[in-house]
Parts: sequence; C-alpha cells; structure tokens
Amino acid sequence: MEQKFGRKNWLIVFIFGLLGQIAWSVENMQFNLFLYNTVEESLESVTLMVQLSGITATVVTLIAGVISDKLRNRRLFISIGYIIWGITVLIFAFISVSNVQTIFKIEDVAKATSLTLTIIIVMDCVMTTFGSTANDACFNAWVTENTQSSFRGKVESVLSVFPLFAMLLVAGGFGILTDLFGYPAVFIALGAIITLSGVLGLFILKDSPELKTIQPTKFSDIIYGFKPSVIKNHKKLYLNLVVVGIYGIACQIFMPFIIIFMTYYLGFTSIQYSLVFGAAIVGGSIVALILGHLCDKWPKERALYLFVVIFAVGLFGMYLTSNLAKPALYFVFGLFGLVMIVGNVLILTLTGALVRDETPEDNVGKLQGIRMIFSVLLPMLLGPMIGNAINKKMNIPLPNPGLDAATTEYIPAPEIFLVAGIVALLSIAVIFIINKLGREKNAE
Repeated sequence: MEQKFGRKNWLIVFIFGLLGQIAWSVENMQFNLFLYNTVEESLESVTLMVQLSGITATVVTLIAGVISDKLRNRRLFISIGYIIWGITVLIFAFISVSNVQTIFKIEDVAKATSLTLTIIIVMDCVMTTFGSTANDACFNAWVTENTQSSFRGKVESVLSVFPLFAMLLVAGGFGILTDLFGYPAVFIALGAIITLSGVLGLFILKDSPELKTIQPTKFSDIIYGFKPSVIKNHKKLYLNLVVVGIYGIACQIFMPFIIIFMTYYLGFTSIQYSLVFGAAIVGGSIVALILGHLCDKWPKERALYLFVVIFAVGLFGMYLTSNLAKPALYFVFGLFGLVMIVGNVLILTLTGALVRDETPEDNVGKLQGIRMIFSVLLPMLLGPMIGNAINKKMNIPLPNPGLDAATTEYIPAPEIFLVAGIVALLSIAVIFIINKLGREKNAE
C-alpha cells in the first residue's frame, strides 16, 4: 500500500465521493420534497420511502460486497454502478401524476396518485440498488484498501464534509434550480453527470494491489459479519458501529423532514432556506475541515465525547429557536445549525476513521454490509419512524391548505430536533466502553 494518498487517488475521492453524496442527498431530501410537493402531501409516504430505501441499501451492500470480493474487482462495480445509477436518477424526470394518467389511461386522479407514489417508491429502491453497489459496497471498500491509519483521518475528514457540501448544493442550489427550471430538468442534469462520472471511472479507477491477496470468498460469506466469533474478535469495530447507528438514528429523526420543516413550519422560501442552510453548511464545513486535519493526531475515541455533545447542543438550539420572529430566526436558527453541522462532520470523521482502522484488511468487502446495517438500515428504519411519530403526535396542520388538502395532514414539528439531540447523547455510554477497552489493551 502507498505511504501517502496520491493526487490521482484524491481526484477519485472527489469525483466519486462527492457525486455519490450529491446523489444520496437528492434521494434523502429532494425526492422527499418532490413527492410531498408534486404528488401528495403525505409524511407517511416520505417515511415509507426512506425505510424501504434503507432496507434495499443494506441487503444490496451485503451481497455486492461479497461478490466484489469474490471477483476481486471494485473498479468495474463502481464504474458500471455509477453509469446505471445516473440513468435511474434521470428517469425521475418523467414521473408525474399526469404522465401516469396518460400512460396507464387512468382518469381517476386518486388512483393515478396512488400508482405514482408506488412508482416513485419502487424506482427509489431501484436507484438505491445501483447506488449502494457502486458507492456503499465498492467505493467504500476501495477507500479502505487505498488508505492507511497514518493518513486515514485526513481522507475521512474530506469524505465527511462531502455530505454537507452535497446538502448545500441540494438544499440550496437544487431548491433555486427547481424553482427556475422544474424537477425534470434538474433530475436529467444530475443523472447525466453521475453517468458520465461512471464512464470516466472506467479509465481512471485502479484497484489496490492488496485486493488480489485477500482470501478466496464464498457466497456463504454474506453472513461472515454476523458470526459470534467475528464479533468477539473485533469488539471495538462493532462498538464503533453501534455509535454510528445511534448517531445515524438521531440524524434520520429530523433529516428527511428538515426542508419540509423549514418551508412549511418556519415559512422560508426556497431562496431563504437556501441562504440559511448554505451559510450554516459552509461555516460548519470550514470549522470541521480545520479540526478534521488534526484527527490523526488526537485520541479519536476520547474526542468523540466532545463532538457528540456539540452535535446535541446544535440540535437543542435549533429546537429552542424555532419560534423566534424573523429576521432573528434566520441568524439564530442558522447559528445553531452551524454548531450541529460541526458536530455532525466530526462525528462522521472520527467514527469513519475508527471503523476503517478496526476493519480487518482481508475481509473489507464482507464487512461493508455490516457497516450498512448500522449506518443505513437501522437509522433509516427507526429514525424516520420516530420522527414521523413525533410529527403525528404534535399534529401541526398544513398552513393555508388547498381545497383538496386532507384535514388530517400535518407538517414536521420542532420537537424532532429535541428528540434527535437526546438520542445522540445515548451514544456516550457506548463511547465510554470503547475507551475502556482501549485502556485495557494499552495496559496489557
């Protein structure tokens, strides 16, 4: 393995890491808003779509990780995966109630709406299948195989900022672009860019030499990460994944609903929430990048305490300031959003580096599915369910509903931030155990 991360590898990380996160952000944020705004104002449908996507991502990553291990080829899976991933994003440009009525010759709007919802949710799972194969299973394995502990924190800090830049582009830029050009044009443009990146990958991606030395893989190795002996021999890996899972659940309590919240509860226009969201993300990313470069010099397990608290403080602040009057709301809500984002990025940086450090080098692909269970499946199943239960309980009605809006519909409530912060703090107990194991190992 190289003793440093070369320019070509950085280029690969920027192309596939950033574009992958932009695609995921579109799925996790804009698809939710797309469904809510253009098909049906239903948080239940949003929740179901997020949950099914999480299940799909985890199952696919388990299988794709083992297959790419068996074939000893990450390059082809990443490149072809991105090509098809982009095509599936592009297809969303043509999904609408009116098109469904025309294609299936359905005059009843209610029936057409139900079928459109079904098509969107199914296509979201199809898109996730190729995205998880390319990004979650194979690109993540590629990063682990092409980095080492001495510079892994630096690489991980950049990868951890990508979701925020993606959120900035999607929540900010996409909101404005959608207002100007509509959803179809935005989906077509993004799909084309992702597909072109996959074509480029065929020429610039190169697998690590270590990939050829891994033990022969069998399809039965799909259950490798569930074996009690594996869990016992890699306690710190699994405990770090538990931290990832708790943190992920906290994020998914509010993240699928945040743009809908800012639009319908706070009353922000697309430009207003873009500016507030953008300022918080840019400021938080700069702070996190500065601190992230120090992660390789810090005791990562102990630093987690601090950043979990920072993340929770940001969420509590967002909850407490949600009812401020404008224009103070813009500044104060955005400021606490910045605090939340600093904690967000650095938790991702530290846990990501720790998980890669503890992942056995000869079983990287086999364990990507286990990572997905904690980073995607559990958060995307439990988080939106908790968030939507809170929204349903608070039952805040749609502001100025149209004549056809159901009176039972509701919008996201600020309490999602409060509960998310409390859930995030639960991870401190697990971090304590991780630190205790580290002290015991050092004492031996």
